[in-house]
Amino acid sequence: MKKYKKSSIIVTITFALLCIVITSSCSKSDDTNPDPDNGNGGNGNGGGTGTTYNPSLPLSDQDNNGNWVLNQDVSDEFDATQLDQTKWLIQGTNGVYQSNFKGRAPSQFSTDNVRLENGMLKLETRWEPDYNFNPTVDNNGVTYENITTAAIITKSEFKYGYIEVKSKAADAEITSSLWATGNNTELDFFEMFGDYKQATKEYKEKELWWSIHDWTSAGQGRTTYTEYLDLGFRVADDFHVYGFDWSENGIKIYVDGILISEASASDINVYDDVANNNGGNGTNANYVVTKPIKIWLDQETFPWHGVPDSREEVGGDGSIDFEIEYLRVWQKQ
Repeated sequence: MKKYKKSSIIVTITFALLCIVITSSCSKSDDTNPDPDNGNGGNGNGGGTGTTYNPSLPLSDQDNNGNWVLNQDVSDEFDATQLDQTKWLIQGTNGVYQSNFKGRAPSQFSTDNVRLENGMLKLETRWEPDYNFNPTVDNNGVTYENITTAAIITKSEFKYGYIEVKSKAADAEITSSLWATGNNTELDFFEMFGDYKQATKEYKEKELWWSIHDWTSAGQGRTTYTEYLDLGFRVADDFHVYGFDWSENGIKIYVDGILISEASASDINVYDDVANNNGGNGTNANYVVTKPIKIWLDQETFPWHGVPDSREEVGGDGSIDFEIEYLRVWQKQ
């Protein structure tokens, strides 16, 4: 497994200077642009060679050495007036929750918290004590109360590809996540935590946490591999482009077009999930994400990292957004 950490002073300063030099404004609809930022803020850095940016290709592979073709069924520019519900399921629509997942208590998913605005998808967390929360409790016995969040799921699934999202995490004790499920597997591309109250959790606001889970009878949802990557910047401060090259050979992770970490399937399989993750999936292979999956974009509360306790802790006025400018998925020809 190779890691390309941003935590060293030299790498962080170099990365920041690159952001300053390259960043300029452009439109998502242009065929050739100087960078992937459309004026909503952010540090979109040009990947590949040359100085122009082609949004029809991954930021990290502007020469298309990977022979990528955009999968329109699971990609979205979010530039309409309403979310395309032929492509997306809003979790909780008509009272239906895929996998019976209502949200991670105390928060609950609400269909009212999904909107398109200013050419972006905005998933909203609200301080909403008067919401009609589900009267049940979650698997840990926690009550749904006070906080509503949002989740959307692609209706189509795919196997292997390059997944790229440009986003800014919500600036609160709430997750902003890109993940996927299907065929008894789960691939968490990132689960970001925008803010913290616990003195020991300051690192969370600069972290990209990714994981693999096995939902077969052997794994029962336990983690079979995980990494915590220090990005060197607050994930809720600005927009960044996050890319994931997922193949039968493993996973490579890019931020603003730059490779920061990679784990081969063999690296993942030798990871001691039994010792590190309360049993993992025993002697089975850890690299279980080898079947078609559907993408989720959502927000959740993670009680072990802290939960907003008041309206003021949710954006100051009881509302905070996880903002996604686009989701693009390419697959090899």
